[in-house]
Amino acid sequence: MFLHGPSGCGKTTLLGLLAGVLHATTGSLRVLDRDLVAMSGAARDAFRAEYIGYVFQQFNLIPYLSAYDNIALPCRLDARRRARLGRVPLHDAIHDIAGQLDISPLLQQQATALSVGQQQRVAAARALLAAPELVICDEPTSSLDTDRRDAFLALLASSVARAKATLLFVSHDASLGERFDHQLSLPALNRAARAEAA
Repeated sequence: MFLHGPSGCGKTTLLGLLAGVLHATTGSLRVLDRDLVAMSGAARDAFRAEYIGYVFQQFNLIPYLSAYDNIALPCRLDARRRARLGRVPLHDAIHDIAGQLDISPLLQQQATALSVGQQQRVAAARALLAAPELVICDEPTSSLDTDRRDAFLALLASSVARAKATLLFVSHDASLGERFDHQLSLPALNRAARAEAA
């Protein structure tokens, strides 16, 4: 699913609600058939840790950790996410996803030593580790040139398909929409919601 809209239209806020980082105070919000509005903050955190992979616009890598340790974080911090690996050792799972995203030679490098494109792929590997059901990407290609953007999108698509995950990709660049099966415009959704409320 591709969600687009201009800067400032609420894309990141919507993603925060869908990931349970932000809390909707009215209505209902169902993600993976669970009502996030009815959940406590701790329950939303646990839900996000187990079922959602998130690629942030600024990647949010821990600068003093290696690429390997950044990728490992979701499974080290949450036993439920780690359990999704089944019998596959964490080390093997990290090397598998790193191979898919072409970053295997970079695993022992510190995050700050990586290029923007390399950091982006490490962030994607972290989000995809242990096959979460939903992968959310918030403008992850905004700082890449066209060739690197296209290469990243191809790698991301193949890795998401292999994990059998749902991808929600957000960008202000509507031209990327043709790469996705479904497209939504946030300004159009906002207009429809206002009309319905009137």
